[in-house]
Amino acid sequence: MLPVALKSQLTPILKEGFVIKRAVFRDCLELYPMAEWQLLMEKMNEKNRFVKKNNDFIRRFTAGVKVVEVDGSGRLLIPKNLIGIAQISQEVVLSAAINIIEIWDKAQYENVLEETAQDFASLAEEVMGDGENSLS
Repeated sequence: MLPVALKSQLTPILKEGFVIKRAVFRDCLELYPMAEWQLLMEKMNEKNRFVKKNNDFIRRFTAGVKVVEVDGSGRLLIPKNLIGIAQISQEVVLSAAINIIEIWDKAQYENVLEETAQDFASLAEEVMGDGENSLS
């Protein structure tokens, strides 16, 4: 069940539906609003499918993709195979990741945050510290 605050934020896009898929780098799921998914698929469609690595990437990236909707009660039904991939047991964490929502098993999410805590300052400097793309 989606938290009420999140559901109210998503109200404008609820009727369009979502795409859920396995994440690329971690054992979690990614929930894309349909408009975001379509933008991503337009970029994918620009890839030359006669280049093997492009074709292999597209196949792997889209493996297990499911279209899902939030029902009238605010529930999002996650397919069982994706629950297994993300190793979701009981409690979940929904984490906003700019234009998508990550869906994590709570224990795994906390472990990842702990693992990356020490390196976060260095990572922030590397990713955001250059003068051209800084937030200021």
